[in-house]
Amino acid sequence: MYEKLVNYAAKQLELDPAEITPDATFESLGIDSLDIVEMIMDLESELGVELDLEDQQITTFKELADFIESKLN
Repeated sequence: MYEKLVNYAAKQLELDPAEITPDATFESLGIDSLDIVEMIMDLESELGVELDLEDQQITTFKELADFIESKLN
């Protein structure tokens, strides 16, 4: 899932995949809340699962990947 998110960010958000490390925060990568909402909506549609991040403190792609995997299992 982590690699899928990195590939998504590289393509949709025009980021260099080499800059996206497991501990790089969304903020440090220049990803704003609108980008995150769009990404979550795309993932929900693609994966067929609801990802409610409202109460989550997710700040990195690794944390997001772990959260998504927990919802899929």
